[in-house]
Amino acid sequence: MKEAAYFSLIDTEIKTVQCYLCPHKCIIENDKLGDCRIRKNIEGKLYSLTYNKYVSAGMDPIEKKPLYHFFPGYEILSIGNVGCNLHCRFCQNWEISQKGVQSDRLREITAEETISLAQSCGSIGIAYTYNEPLINYEYVLETAAKAQKRGLKNVLVTNGYINEAPLVNLLPYIDAANIDVKSFRNDFYRDYCGGTLSDVLRTAEIMYHHNKHIEFTNLLVTGLNDREEIIGDMVDWIYSLSPDIPLHFSRYFPCYKMTREATPMPVLQRAREIALKKLHYVYLGNVVEEKSSSTFCPGCEAELIERKGYNVKIVNLEDGHCKSCGEKINIVG
Repeated sequence: MKEAAYFSLIDTEIKTVQCYLCPHKCIIENDKLGDCRIRKNIEGKLYSLTYNKYVSAGMDPIEKKPLYHFFPGYEILSIGNVGCNLHCRFCQNWEISQKGVQSDRLREITAEETISLAQSCGSIGIAYTYNEPLINYEYVLETAAKAQKRGLKNVLVTNGYINEAPLVNLLPYIDAANIDVKSFRNDFYRDYCGGTLSDVLRTAEIMYHHNKHIEFTNLLVTGLNDREEIIGDMVDWIYSLSPDIPLHFSRYFPCYKMTREATPMPVLQRAREIALKKLHYVYLGNVVEEKSSSTFCPGCEAELIERKGYNVKIVNLEDGHCKSCGEKINIVG
């Protein structure tokens, strides 16, 4: 365990604390857990129960995060834990994200060990992923700061549900993030995720204005967040930041507490058509359709990066520019 950051003792008599890491701002009684299930009040102090722990670690293609415009074709050490501060009824990784520290899969790993593992595997860096990494804030902050000094990149795969102060404190050590926007309607967040849309959008805007490479994922859940007007509103908001920000529409499959049918392919294709009217880079995930994952030049439409599954081939890109027409492409690495 490690004493948590961003909490205060609000009742000295009964030793109640309040956590300020995420927008829930949980008030936690003694010997109780926060909403994320991994931060515990012990005698008036809040502790992270997953510090120096993990449930899964392995080398992944960076495209699996998904990040298509950050060191395309490279692999990155990915590490994940248990718990989440959202409780999405359709969670595609619920086996770990909706579990607490009672999981028998938890194993020990320090920041130094994680960094050594990344270096020994020839990784470009570390991706904090699989569950919501920001609830394990102390470990991510320590590891990312040390990894940066070793020349490694740090990547977040996150729901974006974090308060501004801890986010800004972490960002100097973060290079890129994929932010999961569940829907562009607050009632969806409230009813199906247990969160609020505005807090996620604020996180994304802060990351963008701190010049971090960001990409968005939107899992289209059949009949819930896949209406054209919802997609259009999300696209308009992304466009207001930059039309160069990549957007990934991901196909939903029945999972966890949601039994609706898998997202129909025409719905995904229509979403991509809508987004491409304003955004330069729009992809489909969890599908076998090949061309929807390749990168094309927004200027001349030449294919720049060919993707077949996780096989990636740079075909018409040099020094961040299209070799056919010279268009500058939003690519890092």
